[in-house]
Amino acid sequence: MRAYLVGGAVRDTLLGRPVSERDWLVPGATPAALAAQGFEPVGKDFQVFLHPDTHEEYALPRGAATSSDEAAIVADDLRRRDLTINALARSPEGRLIDPLGGERDLERRWLRHTPAFAEDPLRLLRLARFQARYAPLGFRIAQDTKALARRLAASGALSDIAAERIWAEWRKAMAEARPWIFVRTLRDLHCLAPLAPELDALFGVPQPPHHHPEIDTGLHSLLVLEQACRLSPEPRVRFAALLHDLGKGVTPSAAWPRHIGHEARGTRRLATLCERLRPPVAWCELAHLGVRLHGKAHRALELRPRTLLTLLEELDAFRRPSRLHEFLWVCEADARGRLGLDDTPYPQAHRILDAWEAARRVTLADITPQPQGGAEIKAAMARARQRAIARGLS
Repeated sequence: MRAYLVGGAVRDTLLGRPVSERDWLVPGATPAALAAQGFEPVGKDFQVFLHPDTHEEYALPRGAATSSDEAAIVADDLRRRDLTINALARSPEGRLIDPLGGERDLERRWLRHTPAFAEDPLRLLRLARFQARYAPLGFRIAQDTKALARRLAASGALSDIAAERIWAEWRKAMAEARPWIFVRTLRDLHCLAPLAPELDALFGVPQPPHHHPEIDTGLHSLLVLEQACRLSPEPRVRFAALLHDLGKGVTPSAAWPRHIGHEARGTRRLATLCERLRPPVAWCELAHLGVRLHGKAHRALELRPRTLLTLLEELDAFRRPSRLHEFLWVCEADARGRLGLDDTPYPQAHRILDAWEAARRVTLADITPQPQGGAEIKAAMARARQRAIARGLS
């Protein structure tokens, strides 16, 4: 069985980038032959198999083979892929197979579609994700590929994709080094509105220039996402940072540039978006906290001990301290995600953490006389924690 290295491993080797995973094409194999050697089928059509030892993916050629020539079968499979830079293979002897000029496009830094690109509209999201990944290397999307992508988006093809597949691309994009380019590219390709209209609605909505020199709420959201990437590698933190101002997209224009009450409006918009994209529960919960409570966090230097304790309780900070830190990264990214203010200090985070540190040290043994019953214990602990915060911040 001859195995050809295909796709990303070939591409990234040619770019001089580290290879994180390797995929293989086995043109001479059959499902029965692979199963007999211990390969495990994955996927609904069982055309992809996992190696019994390395767990790397081995795939049968796409489509019905019309030739007995192994190289021709491989080339036909490559033509069915999404981008020319992914339509590359290495033979077992090390020969590069490049039927669509992918190596040339790598050298010229072009993201260009294959003849089969339009067969799967999910490739629109993949195109945006690859732009986010390779933009630092100077890659840009070819003009004819942009035109095709916009036609596909206008056709309504994105509505036919299962939510799980769409979310898989969003999740991967949030883990890229520059996920804000993913969002920006989706919008440039006219894909953001059908996928996330709540986010797309932020662009063109003004904010007070003395607080937001960038003015545009959509631009602010991208700047916040960029700052979140500086603060945390955690994709759900980045996702929450991107969505924190969703409510501003439905502020009545007569009220612009102010956005009083946008937090409450944002929770409803976020619920709709999460219902459509179906992120994991933990992602939705953190995004919800960011939307609803980021304004209160920004006022932390003015808050009384009782209000600080209420904030910590709303965050469930005593049981889930890691989420407290994630929430504060979202808030700090919001403060820094403003034009020319990307290195602004955020002392509010230190004040909230100091309050949490003081309150979490309180135990039931510290309370006298000892309360009896659940409600009494809860009330006594709240009073003791409030006093501890007052002492700790004095």
